[in-house]
Amino acid sequence: MNKKSPLQIVGGMGILVAQVFREARKPPYYFGLICEQIWSIGVGSLPLVLITALATGSVMALQFGYGVAKFGGKLYVPKVVALTILREMGPVFTSLLVAGRIGSGITSEVASMKISQQLDAMRALGTSPTRRIVTTRIIAALISVPLLTLFSDYVGLLGAMLVCKNELGIHTSFFIAKCIETIRISDFLAGMAKTVVFAFFIALTACWRGLETAGGTEGVGRSTTWTVVTTSIFIMISDFFLTKFLIMTGFQV
Repeated sequence: MNKKSPLQIVGGMGILVAQVFREARKPPYYFGLICEQIWSIGVGSLPLVLITALATGSVMALQFGYGVAKFGGKLYVPKVVALTILREMGPVFTSLLVAGRIGSGITSEVASMKISQQLDAMRALGTSPTRRIVTTRIIAALISVPLLTLFSDYVGLLGAMLVCKNELGIHTSFFIAKCIETIRISDFLAGMAKTVVFAFFIALTACWRGLETAGGTEGVGRSTTWTVVTTSIFIMISDFFLTKFLIMTGFQV
């Protein structure tokens, strides 16, 4: 694949988005393929996401606890950890894990289909590769990644609660009461909104790069690496602007 400029990349993704929205309005809808992708993205990534969430919540509680204990603020740990996990750590870490596992997988799969001329065979049979390959994966990502983030949030809070009880001497009932007192529905929705944006970009970028791959097996490897790097950078940068937007609109304070 020839090196493309940022303008060509944005333009190519924009064209693909237009095709997806245009073809998603008419049948066939391939519900079976969507369910297969939901299983692959969601259930396949669940153990990795839960382990990471448990470790992240535990480490955050430990670091915050011993850090603020010097200033007598140990009892504020549940509030700080809960807000951080729901607003930032849950959505961002989950999306980064999905980008690494699923983004690379989608790119290599679609790229292999292109190189082996399976996409040309679909067109010859009157089937749209965009509708069958791209749309199904985008829909599955939009369903799976927010659900993974939801599980990640709860497991992260569970890890923080266990550390607070065993390491910081904060009782479980106190931890839960402070979390309920602090967390609002807007905090939860803000994290979910970020996840939707991340999921759409991960699936779109992976599919687009796969469709643009050339150069045999070497091209597949380059495309896979490019997808992981690009989506990870996008998640980290866009998280700042999404947070800024939510604050400016008064949705998150």
